Amino acid sequence: MEHLDDQSRRELWSNIQDALFNEQIDQFRAEFLELHPNDQAKIFEEVDDSVRLQIYTYLSPEEVADVMEHIDYEEIEPFFSEMDPRFAAQILAEMSTDDAVDILNELDKNKVASFLTIMDDDSADEIKDLLHYEEKTAGSIMTTEFVVVKAAMTIREAMLHLRKEAPDAETIYYTYVIDDDKRLVGVISLRDLIISEEDWLISDVMSERVVSVSVGEDQEEIARMMRDYDFLALPVVDFQHHLLGIITVDDIMDVMEEEASDDYNKFAAISDVDSPDDHAFTSAKKRLPWLIILLFLGSLTASLIGRFENTLDQVAILAIFIPLIAGMAGNTGTQALAVAVRGIATGEIDKQGKAQMIMREAGTGLITGVSCGVIITFVIYFWQNNFYLGLLVGLSIMSTLLVATLAGALVPLVMHKFNIDPAVASGPFITTINDIISILIYFGMATAFMNLLI
Repeated sequence: MEHLDDQSRRELWSNIQDALFNEQIDQFRAEFLELHPNDQAKIFEEVDDSVRLQIYTYLSPEEVADVMEHIDYEEIEPFFSEMDPRFAAQILAEMSTDDAVDILNELDKNKVASFLTIMDDDSADEIKDLLHYEEKTAGSIMTTEFVVVKAAMTIREAMLHLRKEAPDAETIYYTYVIDDDKRLVGVISLRDLIISEEDWLISDVMSERVVSVSVGEDQEEIARMMRDYDFLALPVVDFQHHLLGIITVDDIMDVMEEEASDDYNKFAAISDVDSPDDHAFTSAKKRLPWLIILLFLGSLTASLIGRFENTLDQVAILAIFIPLIAGMAGNTGTQALAVAVRGIATGEIDKQGKAQMIMREAGTGLITGVSCGVIITFVIYFWQNNFYLGLLVGLSIMSTLLVATLAGALVPLVMHKFNIDPAVASGPFITTINDIISILIYFGMATAFMNLLI
């Protein structure tokens, strides 16, 4: 199945639509099911609910489950609300357990209870087990659909078992080995199973060095581990090392997208992502808390300038350079903040050391500060024909860039130390803090230079 662009999908949908409206069920199924589930999902999102209701009657719960797994879980609630509850419950039972749990977490609790009651007992029990785990932990994103073998099995017995269980497993590239108490003791790849002699024991072929994660591990740390080790799957265990489930690479890709989106929103001082369907009032409600905090911090900046009113009265030209110095402080602070937050998120700071990162940023702030300070000193000297004014602004720029760079690097490190998400040290927050710092430095130096400026 090849990927379709929007134009090709619309043309193909036109043909499918004709079959749908003419109630040519066989033709509709043949053409619709030829599409990749991702393209089917896009069609589901674009058509009216009345059209979807007709499509549901032509597809099995298993076929619709494949489509639902490719729809953004945060946007999926309307689809399950419009379906017949029994049909919806069957769809959830056909889905991978971890995907079903992700969807149920987005639905009303009364609907969740209703679906679980209608669902067959085995599927409902598996889903209930995962629903108990805290969100954004290994337990909440793992799947219980995996294949295990016993260490005492022969390769032949393991292959027969694998053929039997593979259709219901999410992945078979890794087969995990357990003991009689269901503790994880090893792992064997599909490649090793294929090339090994049939009468060899699993215990002789398996690798005993298994990287696993605790069921309560944070999903961001798991994503980092799978990236570092290039795993396709990662086993999840409890405190007694019993194998509870596995996390596959497709789940981690969703986690990485979710975490990146979350960090970006915090970095921009938005508490939650804005949906294109949000009403203006809803979007404003999400953004207002941070903006109100920044408003009060901005008022503090204004009050600081008011305290130096006498200085401005004596040398009014100082006011011209306030936006320049504050803007430079905000820019360099945000740059340092981005480097620090990324380093914390990727684990690079832990590898190179926090002290080394701080020293590097301090050096960067000093070099950029001296460079910009020298340039602006001569620019103002030739512009205003006042060397001391140029020197004042130049020294202020140099000091501000050094301090602002250090602030941008240190604030997220301090937050991380106290287990606060460093992404909340957002660009607007750091910019406002550095405005205050830059005003204090600038007018403090201006007061010291007063005799030379008048």
